[in-house]
Amino acid sequence: MEAVLKKHKKTKTGVVLSDKMDKTITVVVERLVLHPYFKKYHKRRTKFKAHDEKNQCRVGDTVEIIETRPLSKTKRWSVRKVLERSAL
Repeated sequence: MEAVLKKHKKTKTGVVLSDKMDKTITVVVERLVLHPYFKKYHKRRTKFKAHDEKNQCRVGDTVEIIETRPLSKTKRWSVRKVLERSAL
């Protein structure tokens, strides 16, 4: 009998950039990348579409997203929890 390995799903933390779609938000994730020649760190931004079932997230909120099965053409992430509400 083969042992079934349970994969850990990836999580990322980012800021909500847009909430104009129904049950979908756009999250921007910033990371620091080392330049190969100059050996200096610079910021890289990546945008992810995430599923927000209850439409609870607003622009400026800090959220944690988790990897899921493909929900649409561009949506492969889901909101796990809202870490910090925006002051707006």
